[in-house]
Amino acid sequence: MISDHMSGQPDASPSGDDARVYSGSVRDYLELFKPRVMSLVIFTALVGMVVAKGHLHPVIAAVSLGLIAVGAGASGALNMWWDQDIDARMSRTAKRPIPTGQVTGSEALSLGLSLSVASVVFLGLIANWFAAGFLAFTIFFYAVVYSMWLKRWTAQNIVIGGAAGAFPPMVAEAVVTGSVSWDSFILFLIIFMWTPPHFWALALSKSGDYEKAGVPMMPNVAGPDSTRTQILVYTLLLAPLGVVPFFMGLGGWTYAVVSVISGLLMIVLAVQVYRRREGAAATKAEQALFGFSILYLFLLFATLLAEHAFGLGSGFDVGPRLVSGII
Repeated sequence: MISDHMSGQPDASPSGDDARVYSGSVRDYLELFKPRVMSLVIFTALVGMVVAKGHLHPVIAAVSLGLIAVGAGASGALNMWWDQDIDARMSRTAKRPIPTGQVTGSEALSLGLSLSVASVVFLGLIANWFAAGFLAFTIFFYAVVYSMWLKRWTAQNIVIGGAAGAFPPMVAEAVVTGSVSWDSFILFLIIFMWTPPHFWALALSKSGDYEKAGVPMMPNVAGPDSTRTQILVYTLLLAPLGVVPFFMGLGGWTYAVVSVISGLLMIVLAVQVYRRREGAAATKAEQALFGFSILYLFLLFATLLAEHAFGLGSGFDVGPRLVSGII
């Protein structure tokens, strides 16, 4: 159960000294945007644009991609504002700008809200309002549904909340076509199913941090053995799902080979996490799965990007759709 002091809205300042003047560096403010998460958003959104069945001027595409990234960064700042109390308690997050006092909570809130509004409005004006509305929903889902509700309430937080990180390819397709299709939805599903085994592999080794902060993460609520079982189940579902773009015509033979081999490797590593439950062997298995899961997602999306942008596929219409309508 979450303690009472964590159930309400956090203070705007990380300490009781409201009179203190904070002067964070540019790097501190950039850290509010969660650059690693933002880079994943940019990459998956780019792939969503390239595979979309439509044409878009490269300048509009680049600006729209930047606005999607700004929206992701804004939601990250809102997340850090809301989570400043638990961030201060966890070793993994204690050095973030707000817990260290480099940026105030109120500054993060103001920056997050202003950039959220700006990214949505400008995306609507530059691309279309359907894409803008989808971006607004994505920001709301991450900042409110996940951060303010799910994260502190249920051990399924990362499962349901993972949708927020899976939406960018769909938002990107909406930028190009003004709608969404099964093409971007399957990319959404791959990221959605990838998130639990990826994050729970880390959570197993960081369970003490989450317990100290009062966050109901799966290893703390269901126990490490149950978490390992769920990691294996999700991975067994993810691996064949990762091959589906080939059968949909989104990916060519290169993608088929990459997705099958990398999916099998994910299963092997998940089995090791399931079997190795104690000591250094367990920690090594968890870290191996966490590290490779990042490479797995990158390989799938990078292969799709290469096939569509450079025509590396075979037997499928994987030509440079986004570029062909421009030149």
